[in-house]
Amino acid sequence: MTEMTDAAVLSDEAATERPDLTQVIREAILDAQFAPHQRLIEADLSERYGASRAAVRTALLNLAGEGLVERLPNRGARVRAITVDEAIEIVEVRIGLETLCARKAAENLTPVDADRLRTLRADIESAIGSGDLVSYSRLNQELDRRIRDLSRHGTATQLLERLRAQSARHQFRLAFHPGRAATSAPEHIAIIDAILAKDPDAAEAATRAHLSGIVEVLHGME
Repeated sequence: MTEMTDAAVLSDEAATERPDLTQVIREAILDAQFAPHQRLIEADLSERYGASRAAVRTALLNLAGEGLVERLPNRGARVRAITVDEAIEIVEVRIGLETLCARKAAENLTPVDADRLRTLRADIESAIGSGDLVSYSRLNQELDRRIRDLSRHGTATQLLERLRAQSARHQFRLAFHPGRAATSAPEHIAIIDAILAKDPDAAEAATRAHLSGIVEVLHGME
């Protein structure tokens, strides 16, 4: 009886430590390991991630609900391609949510948070100064995550993470759009400085200006 109980505990611990398959496949899609319109075959994913077909099927259903994957009648699933029009709509929705988070971040800022934000500010300036657009794109994502965390607004954070997943490829393209980094870097610095100043109004205005600029660039990609 004890052995069975111990085995059950070990099984529960292994399940707890096992990475969430939905998250694993989501990150693979965001990292461009799977291309838009690429078919996602359950048997292949099962072998790749050492998971059951049932677990893969559940993960794909979850990702379909997030808009990252689309189910095909009698053909399984594939990575969903987000159109420019959809990307624009997503950014328009993000404006309301991210300005809220920026306000909350400015209101909630602690001295420890401020020190970390200053370090991130310096890293962004360094990446731009060296022309390292790959690092700059990664730091932009880190800034977005940091502001969400500082906001301590669970609902806005959950919604933004789903929206970010859907528009990740367009965000990456934007980072490499000619002249975009030179424009967006000062915008990001302005957002950081407003939060460091604990000025909610300025943080909201800087965030709105930055995202409105993204909408304009996306319109140019249509």
